[in-house]
Amino acid sequence: MFTIGDFAGHGRVSIRMLRHYDAIGLLRPARVDRSSGYRFYETAQLSRLNRIVALKDLGFTLQQVQTILDEDVSAQELRGMLRLRRAELEAAVAEAASNLVQVEARLRSIENEGAMPEEDVVIKRLPALRLAELSGTAASFDPTDIGPVVNRLFDELCAQTEAAGVTPVGPSTVYYETSEALGAEVVVHAGLPVAAGVTGGPGGPGFQVVTLPAVEQAATIVHRGSMDRVLATSQLLARWAEAHGYRFRQHAREITLNYSEDPDEWVAELQAPVVGA
Repeated sequence: MFTIGDFAGHGRVSIRMLRHYDAIGLLRPARVDRSSGYRFYETAQLSRLNRIVALKDLGFTLQQVQTILDEDVSAQELRGMLRLRRAELEAAVAEAASNLVQVEARLRSIENEGAMPEEDVVIKRLPALRLAELSGTAASFDPTDIGPVVNRLFDELCAQTEAAGVTPVGPSTVYYETSEALGAEVVVHAGLPVAAGVTGGPGGPGFQVVTLPAVEQAATIVHRGSMDRVLATSQLLARWAEAHGYRFRQHAREITLNYSEDPDEWVAELQAPVVGA
């Protein structure tokens, strides 16, 4: 048998918690010394303790835990419940991490409000661009809406071009369309540059082949890092354009210059068609 202190150590819980479980009848000691009042536990009781803690972690109240244990939930059923809870927690962690990235992006944008990247913005001509592309709709420009759509489109596009034996001849390109008719929704175009002989559409690969016309003037800036943090760079470009008398004609294209498994090593160029000056 174990003293309450030893049992608490083996179960990775506090003595106070064990005393509380005893008081409410959830986990009684195997024996209580009548003269000293000391509580003693058996190894077999670790199984019940593990279930109590696991069910608490699932969000059940102690009263609900008591009911479940009285119904003698099986180890297999408990594992299933824990797996479900694990998936929920993982989703919550992923959402929290994504929210943190957006908070950091907003903070960086606020910190850069007084900055004007004179040396970083370049006005240049963009040649016509022939793309194999797929399109989809995102609920908004929020990165949590845009990111999954872009990733899905490029996964499908890469699979389709590979199946068709098409080799891209340049970096991946993303561009966007909005309109009054769409409301808050954004049409996302994900494209890969292809040679002149490549065709798509009916009777062929699922992707479409489009040609983006040449742009006489585009304000461009290089963004380094995950595209989830592109907000600050995008707003720098917008402030620079306004300060120098330019007006955006379209949403900026996003051209991938470097891609790796580590998003912090990504490099992309934002290319915003402009008029004025």
